[in-house]
Amino acid sequence: MTGRTLYLDDSLYDYLQRVSLRETPLLARLREETQALPEARWQVAPEQGQLLAWLVSLIGARRVIEVGTFTGYSALCMAQAMPEGRLTCCDLAGDYHAIARRYWQEAGVEQRIELRLGPALETLATLEAGVFDLVFIDADKANYPLYLEQALVLLRQGGVLVFDNTLWSGRVLQAAPDSADTRAIQQLNAALGVDERVALSMLPLGDGMTLCHKR
Repeated sequence: MTGRTLYLDDSLYDYLQRVSLRETPLLARLREETQALPEARWQVAPEQGQLLAWLVSLIGARRVIEVGTFTGYSALCMAQAMPEGRLTCCDLAGDYHAIARRYWQEAGVEQRIELRLGPALETLATLEAGVFDLVFIDADKANYPLYLEQALVLLRQGGVLVFDNTLWSGRVLQAAPDSADTRAIQQLNAALGVDERVALSMLPLGDGMTLCHKR
């Protein structure tokens, strides 16, 4: 038993992946191709993708929203965990979406995924309220507090909301950050900590993931 979360050095992290990661060859190829892009830092860690797929399977999600899709790794993880249903992906236009579509097609899930291009706040405002099972937010950090409010409207009671990057490489500890992104994540974390509309758990996975259960 331990009284605090463990720090993962490289050896322990390698062990975690070796004994628990079930990344398919297709997902591995997508991740490797993404690493060659200038924006590679936007890629979720493979264990994060596996957790998202596990959550989708656990709650039997059929209607899912992703805000921030990039090359489609996390979307592919979730879509493959859905035996049926619809994944709505919100993102701004980018050449990297061609990579996402290519892998979705190869996996046979392209018909299950709708990629909506444009400002995510505008796209979310057009979706039906109270019917979605899971929402994953991994996009422009400055809008995280706004995404929280929209997601809670869109989620059904008992639905799951996941935010990525909530530890923000430690920058959440800054007393007076210049970055609007850092300030927004600090605001989100503080608000979620006292928000009675959700139960939550912040996990030190990747760059920090916060899981919320809508009451």
